[in-house]
Amino acid sequence: MSARGVTVIADRVLVRLAEHAARCAEATGERDVRLLGVPRGRRAAKASVEVQGHVAEVRVEIAVVYPEPVRLIARDVRERVRREIEDTTGHRVKQVDVVVSALDRTRRREPAGVA
Repeated sequence: MSARGVTVIADRVLVRLAEHAARCAEATGERDVRLLGVPRGRRAAKASVEVQGHVAEVRVEIAVVYPEPVRLIARDVRERVRREIEDTTGHRVKQVDVVVSALDRTRRREPAGVA
């Protein structure tokens, strides 16, 4: 241990950073949230992390705005999450799993040329 002390970053901080990074991606939307089958509203990204020392594995669940290309959006989210956590906390991100659980049709993008 350093004579100056240690810094501990709670897992919850990494979760919030991952959710924020995913929400900032261009074409992520919101998904319906249900509890026991009852609609409970809508929510943007949901994340979980597993941390061993300073190495994190992240899982992010998102909705993608229809008809955006799912694979490209997932790749963007993956890189944003990795960069946000590594730049902000110094933790190394070993893996980011992106689960696309819904298509968000409420924010449907207009085709090019439509005013």
